[in-house]
Amino acid sequence: MRYFAGLGVLALALCGSNAAYATDGYFSHGYGMKASGMGGAATAMADDAFGGANNPATMAFVGDRIDAGITWFRPDRHAQRAGSAGGTGALDASVDGNDTTNFLIPEFGYNHMMRPDLSLGVTVYGNGGMNTDYPGGQLDQGVCGRGAPNGVKVNMLCGPGNLGVDLSQLIIAPTLAYKVAPNQSIGVAPLLAYQRFKAYGLGAFAAISSDPANLTNNGYDSSWGAGVRIGYYGQVTPTVSVGAAYSTKISMGTLDKYKGLFAGGGSFDIPENYSIGIAVKATPAVTIAADYQRINYSKVNSVGNPSTVAGCMPAPPFGPGVGSACLGASSSSIGFGWQDVNVIKFGVAYQYSPKLTLRAGYNHTDNPVQTSDVTFNILAPGVVQDHLTLGFTYGLQGGSEITMAYMHAFKKSVSGPANNPYFNVGGTETLTMSEDSLGIAWGRSF
Repeated sequence: MRYFAGLGVLALALCGSNAAYATDGYFSHGYGMKASGMGGAATAMADDAFGGANNPATMAFVGDRIDAGITWFRPDRHAQRAGSAGGTGALDASVDGNDTTNFLIPEFGYNHMMRPDLSLGVTVYGNGGMNTDYPGGQLDQGVCGRGAPNGVKVNMLCGPGNLGVDLSQLIIAPTLAYKVAPNQSIGVAPLLAYQRFKAYGLGAFAAISSDPANLTNNGYDSSWGAGVRIGYYGQVTPTVSVGAAYSTKISMGTLDKYKGLFAGGGSFDIPENYSIGIAVKATPAVTIAADYQRINYSKVNSVGNPSTVAGCMPAPPFGPGVGSACLGASSSSIGFGWQDVNVIKFGVAYQYSPKLTLRAGYNHTDNPVQTSDVTFNILAPGVVQDHLTLGFTYGLQGGSEITMAYMHAFKKSVSGPANNPYFNVGGTETLTMSEDSLGIAWGRSF
């Protein structure tokens, strides 16, 4: 249990890191380096200490183990507007959101067998997040219709300065797992969540915000919340295992500095999600795993509410807007319009030699961003759908091992009509995104 002493240090490192995932929506494609190399398939796998993120019931079969790793993550974000201002192109723009490019995401897992049928552990992981950072100065503020003289340069959404958001989420998940039978277990993981957020460059939306002073450019704000994940794991035969896990919605405290942006006065919860999985040992050297996951983004008002809600009377140029649909005004106010997503994860592990295991995987997710909500999602272009993964584990002397995993999310674009509810820029807007990540982890069973 001595390894718990380092948990606080790692948690602080995670809280301070600019973690910025945007793969399955804004969740990670996989948790734990072994799962990351297999497309994220882990619900029916019991080979590392990341059950708190995947399926807590698996920890009863993991044994005494520690895992620690870090992932370099590089997203490529782009937004474009064409045919604006009645076809004149006066508000056209094409800009990369990559002023912040490289991110490091640590991870940690530990498991201890209290008895042969009872385990106690902990998983610490970056749940997900979103980052965009667009430079300012693409447009003329006078042409934007903000009542300013020509010559003042503003960003793509007609606000001053750079434009973007930075969201990161950390979860600490203590796990308790119990073997209800020699080949079956149940598990529970309380989820203690921390999130940090900032937004900037949204000054043009003050007219439709219920609280313009708490809309943008207020630096970082943070909040804490709690939920729970439960799971089941069963070894049906010596070659087939199954698993299922469910996580409640994590109710987070409000982000008061952004209560004029998020629905319900700054509320930004972490959505409910669940998964089922199967793993088959096709040969003594080959294991095939598949997961189905559902993430219910639409049940979080600030994420799922449509961005085209009627019922806000703008007060140009500086607000506040009046009405229940204005940004932050109520639980039914304007959101990002994200839909629920279904995720399919598929992976293969091949034990090439006693020391070397090779992995490959594929992950496909629905697109949460609809064409009617493209404008608001310039801030959060989580549109990638198809991920290819590769990885390996190599055994070291003394029982330790090194695992690496690579992920590429293929370029994906979504287009829709420019739909800024304050000023009618017109034309078509397009979001484009691709991603790469490379991670390394050390693990040891005792």
